[in-house]
Amino acid sequence: MPGRFENESTYQKFASEGREAEFDRLFDQAADSARAAFGAKHPMYIGGKEAYSNMTLAEGSPISSDMVIGHFQKGTAEHARAAIEAASNAFRDWSETDYKERAAIFNSIADLFSRDKFNLAAILSYENAKSRYESVGEVDEAIDFMRYYANELLINKGYVRRTRLASSEARVSAGFQGAPSAGEEVTIRMRPYGVFGVIAPFNFPVSISVGMSAGALITGNTVVFKPSSTDNMTMFTGLRIYELFKQGGLPDGVFNYITGPGSTVGDELATSDAVSGIVFTGSKSTGLGMMAKNFSQGKKKVFVVEMGGKNPVIIGKKCDMDRAVTGVASAAFGFAGQKCSALSRVYVHESIKEMFVSKLIDKTRNLKIGNPINKDVYLGPLISKNAFETYTEAIRKARATGRVLYGGNQVTNGLKGYYVEPAIVEVGQDSELVHRELFVPILSIVGYKHFDDAIRMANDVDYGLTAGLYTDSRKEMKEFTTGIQAGVVYINREVSATTGAIVGVHTFVGWKDSGLTGKGTGSKNYLQQFMREQSVSVTK
Repeated sequence: MPGRFENESTYQKFASEGREAEFDRLFDQAADSARAAFGAKHPMYIGGKEAYSNMTLAEGSPISSDMVIGHFQKGTAEHARAAIEAASNAFRDWSETDYKERAAIFNSIADLFSRDKFNLAAILSYENAKSRYESVGEVDEAIDFMRYYANELLINKGYVRRTRLASSEARVSAGFQGAPSAGEEVTIRMRPYGVFGVIAPFNFPVSISVGMSAGALITGNTVVFKPSSTDNMTMFTGLRIYELFKQGGLPDGVFNYITGPGSTVGDELATSDAVSGIVFTGSKSTGLGMMAKNFSQGKKKVFVVEMGGKNPVIIGKKCDMDRAVTGVASAAFGFAGQKCSALSRVYVHESIKEMFVSKLIDKTRNLKIGNPINKDVYLGPLISKNAFETYTEAIRKARATGRVLYGGNQVTNGLKGYYVEPAIVEVGQDSELVHRELFVPILSIVGYKHFDDAIRMANDVDYGLTAGLYTDSRKEMKEFTTGIQAGVVYINREVSATTGAIVGVHTFVGWKDSGLTGKGTGSKNYLQQFMREQSVSVTK
């Protein structure tokens, strides 16, 4: 039976009970334990069995390049095909498993994640350099996805409904549309497609990986899961997800874990005739490229994709400025701007621009940069050399075409990672920095005179994921909500201007080039993307 869904909210619960010291102790203990296990060699899992390749991939930590997290298999197209076959073989039994049992399995898995949350969060912090608060929050989100989707499956009774056509005493010699007939009992059922390839990003390797996989699995599909395995590696959290899924009761072959380059493993998933759908979160170019290659070969697949953002906030001339400053700094610089929902553009009314920028710089200056394992650090390093090169090139362009108001420099701290200052730049609306997704901690400031101009400029990008507004004006709130082209909209939100959607509270959905289906994660509409409708009529 469905129950009352509650968010995990670990840090909030510890803080409200005055147990913050215990929170830190548990994370520190988990971090020490995780570090002690680094350096081992790990297999892939296909059909429940270990699988190995002739080559391995060494996963390092962005915190310091001399820290080797582990050695993982460099899977090939042959491994991908074997995983697809295992998932195909497991599909029939899993798809016919009663929906209540599938929901129960995912509730059990969620309980395992909850018990292991600090250990998984510590691995995550080493793996992609999130702070302890971001990492625990991400594991919480994964738990929320599983429980929320299990609850939705139960509430909707497995997405099965029944209707009937009343019998008519009249008869005709030949049928036609609308002809009287005998009574019919009709069952309308949402049924799974088959095998889904789940291709996960580096920046949320636990919550997004789990959310995408759970969406496919709980509705009766089977999965071949590929974590980020090339430049920005997150294979260790992917392995822990597999282990916890297996421990929680998923049968062999239902969820397969394979590591390897997107050019081989990912390409096989995207083009295989035996794969019914792809769930992907990542760059626009990669997402569109997969779809183009698939459809250009005459193949038909379901694509559930999220492809980034270039997210704006508008600062009205009458607003709570301190609240706005806090929300902007958090959204722009949390996890070094490496979120698809991160804030990268601020449109501020010219009458308050100078004061706003001054307060924002003061706020940003106090954000501590360093090893994210440490308690007080807010910004860790960039994920990779490529990200660092994107940052330095964008700063160069900002200095050439506008002004760098704050930051823009590399930070040295004795660690072998790409640590940089968060940057605030002033550029024109036509700047490349305003239009191209950078995925680094650079925030562009643009002034405006008229509110409708601010909305027009905010919409003047290819993306439409998140957007924020700070104002005391009800008129501006209405104009913003009706005029802004974004799937996730926040008004006067202090904790973050554009990031931090909560499962079951906010739907997380991209418009324009940020998404494809117009249906969001953590919402009542998400699961239906993994099923197709079938109407079965039986005449009495």
